Amino acid sequence: MIGSRIVAVGHYQPAGVLTNEDLAGMVDTSDEWITSRVGIRTRHVAGPDEPVDELAAHAAAKALATAGRTPADIDLVLVATSTAIDRSPNMAARVAARLDMPGPAVLDVNVVCAGFTHALATADHAVRAGAASRVLVIGADKMTAVADWTDRSTCVLVGDGAGAAVVEAGGEGGIGPVLWGSVPEMGHAVRIEGTPPRFAQEGQSVYRWATTRLPTLARQACEKAGLTPEDLAAVVLHQANLRIIEPLARRIGAVNAVVARDVTESGNTSAASIPLAFSKLIERGEVSTGDPVLLFGFGGNLSYAGQVVRCP
Repeated sequence: MIGSRIVAVGHYQPAGVLTNEDLAGMVDTSDEWITSRVGIRTRHVAGPDEPVDELAAHAAAKALATAGRTPADIDLVLVATSTAIDRSPNMAARVAARLDMPGPAVLDVNVVCAGFTHALATADHAVRAGAASRVLVIGADKMTAVADWTDRSTCVLVGDGAGAAVVEAGGEGGIGPVLWGSVPEMGHAVRIEGTPPRFAQEGQSVYRWATTRLPTLARQACEKAGLTPEDLAAVVLHQANLRIIEPLARRIGAVNAVVARDVTESGNTSAASIPLAFSKLIERGEVSTGDPVLLFGFGGNLSYAGQVVRCP
């Protein structure tokens, strides 16, 4: 069975930036309160005329250009998002239309903060099964559109953006086996519910679960790839909270790895957070072609998914 690999990545963030000082003028908070609890200093905010599919299309176009591929080369589009407003056309179809694709299969994946790693695994499986030859995988969310701007415990967390990867057939080991699952009894811990939909979470419950359960799961994802945590060049966890990311990286045992900390400048962008952070590491030259990198998403549902990939 043929393997798959990531051949290029790309990311996009809207121009609008919201600082902690800006938020202090909107709700009862401060820069010190936010940075000490979650490590976030800024977040990018899309305007009312910047829908999720536009963010996604920008990131996708960048990934395609870097890969030297055209939209016509793609036969499957997967978009991980939980902030689509309309039920149909789905986000993948809207992105395909924006990029003038001739007729790919189009599928949305709603696993919230673990959406990108679920979608990446699905792309890997599709290529391995011969159902697709080249896949565009996108994580995109406009979390500011579902924020409760009167709730200082959640509105300070969120940002908007998109990240994308081009996946195609390649040698074994490019995209490692996925480790995925969920904790159904904790599905209430992270929610986007109601009319209009609003983001809410039980922060302490998520923190306790992530810091106690995730290190073992992350090590298992490395084992499935035939590696140890010490072999990793980088760790890209869901960018939810710096107080979760830093202890987790230590407990995983990735002592030689660069740890993505994009949450400090982007906030929690849900399904976009992992491809955004991964793309930035590559763009800054902090990882090199062929380096093994652990991607691990967790959050809403409460779901998780992770795999080791080789840098394009």
